[in-house]
Amino acid sequence: MKRFLPTTLFILITAAAFGQQDPLYSQYINNPMVINPAYAGLNSNFNASVAYRNQWGGFEGNPKTFNFNSHVSLVDNKVGLGLLVVQDQIGGAKNTEVQGAFSYKLPLDDTKTFSFGMQAGFVNFRNNYSDLNLDDPTDEAFIQNENVSKPNLGAGAIVKSDKFFFGVSIPRLLNTTLSQGGQDFQLYDRTLYVFGSYAYFINENIRFKPAVLLRAVKGSPVSVDLNANFNFNEKYTAGVFTRNFNTYGVQLQAKLGDKLRFGYTFEIPMNNSVGNAFTTHELFLGLTMPTFDFHDRSISTF
Repeated sequence: MKRFLPTTLFILITAAAFGQQDPLYSQYINNPMVINPAYAGLNSNFNASVAYRNQWGGFEGNPKTFNFNSHVSLVDNKVGLGLLVVQDQIGGAKNTEVQGAFSYKLPLDDTKTFSFGMQAGFVNFRNNYSDLNLDDPTDEAFIQNENVSKPNLGAGAIVKSDKFFFGVSIPRLLNTTLSQGGQDFQLYDRTLYVFGSYAYFINENIRFKPAVLLRAVKGSPVSVDLNANFNFNEKYTAGVFTRNFNTYGVQLQAKLGDKLRFGYTFEIPMNNSVGNAFTTHELFLGLTMPTFDFHDRSISTF
């Protein structure tokens, strides 16, 4: 086991031949399943969530992303199964992906758990060129609309305890291309995610949870998200974050009863981005509940 853990993390990191077409998320800190299949069943409960992101509202053809995921812990909390559905649209281009996830969990000691996960499914790419104003309407690359589906595999690993969380993942291991008009177009490049967070227990009612997310993809600078969140009475969370010091935002979350969580993120792009008139809103609604006798009835920090 001591050799398995570092070897797995090394394979995931070095396997990334780093393109940056993956959807952006801000609520990953509350919903790591969207970037790492190893989170399937990791909190030893049944989970389901929906989220919607409207990026740069008011900007023509702005990105819009919808995702649904559900996952559950099974076999005495040793394995996890999950389902992820994502639809990402930019202008006339729409990507829809459906993934099934499987994870296997190993206790490292009484407080730490290691989880390794895989996901598999397909990505459907559609592009409607009739909405474009082309200089040359006879260009063969844009005559026929695309509707192509490609297979996908992804992998991830997580180590967590009640105080910290560290994960690495590559949700799309297969470089996905399509041919149109005699040319090859890259739909997805492999993107490496490295996510870490730590919970400081200030007192019995307040926790401080800083976090960092790194995204690495070939041909682009490494993207860095920095988060700082405070949790109050295990019910309310409020914090701020920045992405590459070009985008700044506020994150809020509240528990609605014992099972539901509602999250909201507001972002303002700055500096050399699209301009601070085009703000971003992301909404999240999640359900967490025990469904089997072996599920965990306590509140999980991560």
